[in-house]
Amino acid sequence: MLALEHLATDRPRGAAAMNRFASSATPFFFIVDAWASRWIVLDVKEAESCGFRWSLAGKGNLEFGTLPPRSFKFDAYPVGLETYASAFGLIRQAQINGETWLANLTFPTGIDTNLELEEFARFARSPFRLLVPGQFCVFSPERFVNVDVGGRIASYPMKGTIDADLPDAAERIMADEKESAEHITIVDLIRNDLGQTARRVSVPRFRFLTEVSARGRRLLQVSSEVSGELDADWRHGIGDVMSSMLPAGSVTGAPKKRTVEVIQAAEGYQRGWYTGVFGVFDGERLDSSVMIRFIERDESGAMVYKSGGGMTIYSDLESEYLELKAKVYAPFG
Repeated sequence: MLALEHLATDRPRGAAAMNRFASSATPFFFIVDAWASRWIVLDVKEAESCGFRWSLAGKGNLEFGTLPPRSFKFDAYPVGLETYASAFGLIRQAQINGETWLANLTFPTGIDTNLELEEFARFARSPFRLLVPGQFCVFSPERFVNVDVGGRIASYPMKGTIDADLPDAAERIMADEKESAEHITIVDLIRNDLGQTARRVSVPRFRFLTEVSARGRRLLQVSSEVSGELDADWRHGIGDVMSSMLPAGSVTGAPKKRTVEVIQAAEGYQRGWYTGVFGVFDGERLDSSVMIRFIERDESGAMVYKSGGGMTIYSDLESEYLELKAKVYAPFG
């Protein structure tokens, strides 16, 4: 099993390592935890030798396979409504007090499955996949940021989920005032994050829909594209750019600093690497993903699936609880 703690460093050293690798056009792989306090930044060859496996929009060393034609078990045991309601109430009070106007509330869900982490990572129908052998896997639908050769940087916050099989699902989620307010808030936050290091920040695409397969169910999710332009020598400071945007806004909230404090008090558990980011710089470009749709093995060897969703002052307790449970699924279509 990989000793992640032995590979991890702090934010300043992690950002400096990114700058150093990118300045020499050296491909590197990275993982940053939920609160951007632990960074793993490795030469791609070293990352592969350590056992990390990844695929970012089809690029990487984690091949996609087809689930064998055998039955599999996937039973979920989420926290009870009473437990969820207690955390929901803490965040609601903070929102009434004006401390936070958007907060991402998450919880761990125990799962009983006969599948291994590697099987989830290899067979998941997802554009962004990561396997840390023996510890966790990710099959995320959400890109964090990418940077092209010319220095164009773009982020893709994802906020808003609905069962695609509901009548008029697309129209319903696009017309939902709570979902709209939540999405506008996160887009504004990402614009501000990008504006710290980029010029000409704009929103080329606002609230577009993508579909996710979830074991016989389909989910519609709402995303936007926020982009800007970095300096011509962006590679020399890419670690600083990433540091300025972390932790990721779509899985924290706004205002970010106070919201993180509220979330940590309300959740009462350690997110760890869940809701952090992972990515690769290939020598010319950088791509990365938010680590949602996340399964890990805990210290007892049990499988745990972590999920959550955004809360605003308009959020409904039962609806948010149902969303948390809806995001716990076997991602095989």
